[in-house]
Amino acid sequence: MVDKKVSVLKAFKTIIWPKRNLVFIGLVLIVVSKAASFIAPISLRIFMDEIIPEGDIPYLKILVAIVAAGFLVQAVTSFLLTKILSVQAQFLISELRSQVQKQVLSLPIRFFDNTKSGALVSRIMTDVEGVRNLIGTGLVQLVGGTITAIVSLILLLRISVSMTLLTLVPLAIFALIALKAFKIIRPIFRNRGKINAEVTGRLTETLGGIRIIKGFGAEIQEAKVFESGVHKLFENVKKSLTATAFMTSSSTFLLGLATAGIMGLGGYKIIADQLTIGEYIEFTFLLALMVAPIVQMSNIGSQLTEALAGLDRTEELMNKTAEAHEKERIIQLDSVHGDVTFNNVSFSYEEDKEVLHNISFDVKPGEVIALVGSSGSGKSTIAGLAASFLNPNSGTITVDGQDLSKVDLNSFRQHLGVVLQDDFLFEGTIKENILFPRPNASEEKLQQAVKAAYVDEFTNRFDDGLDTLIGERGVKLSGGQRQRIAIARAVLADPKILILDEATSSLDTESEALIQKSLAELTKGRTTFVIAHRLSTIRKANQILVIENGRISEQGTHDELIASEGRYYNLFTYQARI
Repeated sequence: MVDKKVSVLKAFKTIIWPKRNLVFIGLVLIVVSKAASFIAPISLRIFMDEIIPEGDIPYLKILVAIVAAGFLVQAVTSFLLTKILSVQAQFLISELRSQVQKQVLSLPIRFFDNTKSGALVSRIMTDVEGVRNLIGTGLVQLVGGTITAIVSLILLLRISVSMTLLTLVPLAIFALIALKAFKIIRPIFRNRGKINAEVTGRLTETLGGIRIIKGFGAEIQEAKVFESGVHKLFENVKKSLTATAFMTSSSTFLLGLATAGIMGLGGYKIIADQLTIGEYIEFTFLLALMVAPIVQMSNIGSQLTEALAGLDRTEELMNKTAEAHEKERIIQLDSVHGDVTFNNVSFSYEEDKEVLHNISFDVKPGEVIALVGSSGSGKSTIAGLAASFLNPNSGTITVDGQDLSKVDLNSFRQHLGVVLQDDFLFEGTIKENILFPRPNASEEKLQQAVKAAYVDEFTNRFDDGLDTLIGERGVKLSGGQRQRIAIARAVLADPKILILDEATSSLDTESEALIQKSLAELTKGRTTFVIAHRLSTIRKANQILVIENGRISEQGTHDELIASEGRYYNLFTYQARI
């Protein structure tokens, strides 16, 4: 996909314009606030040139009341700005996070195979935060500050054209420096998001694999890897800080020159009776009102630049094609019988490196088909294709005669159940994990699944039973216990097509015997793909496919393959001896 930057115009159309009513309210509030801010400097001229010389106490009281009211208006509008815009910005951030997370979940399995989960977490949670500077007070302050600067400029010209022009020269130089700096800063911010995602991704992996790290005494090694990533992040931040510091220093120097010039020229005009002291003080305060938003632009501009950089990366994710939204997936499956056919299917993870070559077989509804072979032969890839996790490079896979590549995935997967080699469990209770595919299942259905997978055999020994907390990824349970919960989850889903990838791989002999009984019940009336290294568990399969180097080398029932004394026979007799 072509990497496109999010333009200011696009950000305006997609983010600001839909919230235009709130942004308009924010603009009105900041205009009112800025209008109130002009009361103090204008009052100072009246105070110095009229009230003090004439000793007008009643006028003084009125002026003090007006100035106090002006500050009250500024305080109230500032509170309302935060209340309306900042809160709305945070709400929008939460909405965007939900949209991005939903989009990420819709992407194909291949995307996740090539992307760190920790990096995705960073992109979902961090990249959208800059939106607060578009909807929040950042953008409104930028617009409001611009209005203030223009009004201040008009008032300054009214007081003294020469003094005003003297200040505009250094301000113009500063504006040119800021524009140049922003062009440099945006790529830095964009790269920071990538580095931050990489560091977060590695940290997530480190914490998830803490047992492996400690088991091999690799704490120092991992600390060095993380330290390297953090240092890259530091170098990136240093670059942005250098750029922003240069802008800030430039503004300080240039404004210092303007101040010195105003002091000299203003003093000369006062001595020459061309300017009153009140007008000079008013000019100084109005100049501060004009300069403040211009200087703020270095900060606000950096925030907006960071926001757009984050949106660049968010846009990358949002533009990816969801697997369920592929144009050709238009067939809806209201029901599934379970007739699955592979017709000359070939597949490769990388171009010109096929892992499956012209695979063809047919599974009738309710049949059990077993896939056996050495590691890396292609068994799990066939199961992934049958589960629609992968799409074939050539050939077709049909379900009940319908080309799976043209079937709406949601309509197919509601009839699919999986028990994978990586028996992933979510943090929470045993009950919550079993109910995962059917959260609203009845207690009766839950108990049926629990008994079918013999989960009650160990939960009855727990004080909290099914409400026992299992920890992250089920670390508080044994491998066999986790596997039985995964099988109970599949039982509750009541699928028509079932994928069992090494479903008994983590079980001891006793647990395996229990599971074999539950699997016999689970597979009744369901088309089942079984991947197993333990060949004793698949003797009753309707078909056994022996996969070698991405091809079907043998095919038949257990008895037929034993009789042929080929590859399956060798594998089976070898396992029987050990």
